[in-house]
Amino acid sequence: MFDCDVLVVGGGIIGLSTAYALSRAAPGTRVTVLEKEPGPARHQTGRNSGVIHSGIYYRPGSLKARYAVRGAAEMVKFCAEYGLPHEVTGKLIVATDRAELPRLHALVQRGRENGIPVRELGPAQISAYEPHIGGIAAIHVGTTGICDYGAVAERLAEASGAEVRYGARVTAVDRRPWGVAVRTADGAVVRARALVNCAGLHCDAVARLAGDEPGMRIVPFRGEYYELARPELVRGLVYPVPDPAFPFLGVHLTRGVDGGVHVGPNAVPALAREGYGRLVVRPGELAGTLAWPGTWAIARRHWRYGAGEVRRSLSKAAFTEAVRRLLPEVRPEDLRAAPAGVRAQAVLRDGTLVDDFLIREAPRTVHVLNAPSPAATASLPIGREVARRALAHLDG
Repeated sequence: MFDCDVLVVGGGIIGLSTAYALSRAAPGTRVTVLEKEPGPARHQTGRNSGVIHSGIYYRPGSLKARYAVRGAAEMVKFCAEYGLPHEVTGKLIVATDRAELPRLHALVQRGRENGIPVRELGPAQISAYEPHIGGIAAIHVGTTGICDYGAVAERLAEASGAEVRYGARVTAVDRRPWGVAVRTADGAVVRARALVNCAGLHCDAVARLAGDEPGMRIVPFRGEYYELARPELVRGLVYPVPDPAFPFLGVHLTRGVDGGVHVGPNAVPALAREGYGRLVVRPGELAGTLAWPGTWAIARRHWRYGAGEVRRSLSKAAFTEAVRRLLPEVRPEDLRAAPAGVRAQAVLRDGTLVDDFLIREAPRTVHVLNAPSPAATASLPIGREVARRALAHLDG
């Protein structure tokens, strides 16, 4: 009667990590993954900066803090075990203005509460790590690293032993007391005892297909990147001091596993769930975003911040100005446009930006409703938690 025991919707790193965790927690469990794209990791997983985050930013005790700290160590071990490109580089978080010092000191405290090794640096010590970076104080976080999350996702798919169906977009979900039946765009029907929704940018839509009101909507934010034409200016990873009012870390400098240095991202509203270009507009998706009351609440609350992000999106000179706070030598001609990403940010009805991973359950179903950065870093622990919940539904 069943085609599989657990059906996972979404072939990004969270869905594939869940499949991998299921194969280890319950060998013999039949797992199918449905992914609408022709291959894995085509959206958030494959379009980020490749950073293995330490977990320093996140509230002690939160899922983000617990899973990022644990996940960073596990991700390094996973990459080493499977021969995937990675490096533990450490990173600097740099204050360029005295007004940022209290926030920098608060990060030191938060890092220590989360069990992360943190060193405080003065200007001379900053120069020893990064000769071209300007700053009045910094902290060095030793456990930050880099990897290729697209390669990680491919390896998870192989190692899970799951049946992964590409080009399988979900169009209908019929949930019954015995399980679920899911129809894909080509008319195929897959029957399973439990459903796991890891659809990322479309997770709220899949939840509603299943008959569940998730109480949030995904509001997509495009993050635009540049590549540094003079990569010798940056040795490793350099971040500004983040503003705790926002879930975005600000424009930072990241030397990737390929040796290139990415600069960015900013965070501007996208006009489509997969709006990687400024001119990509999907009227139905945009209308859905605008119909959600939380969208307007964000706009009212953060319009000044948003206006600055849009300015940096439209003006390379303004973007360069933001980068110069960290890297004074950079010139507009040093920045070459690179592929953008889109962050799937869950927003509540009152405009609250959900700041932790959000996993909810319904009969025979587990929904992963908020898994932006550092979800790639934390993907192995998240996958185990989602798998644990899915297996509990099989016993029910």
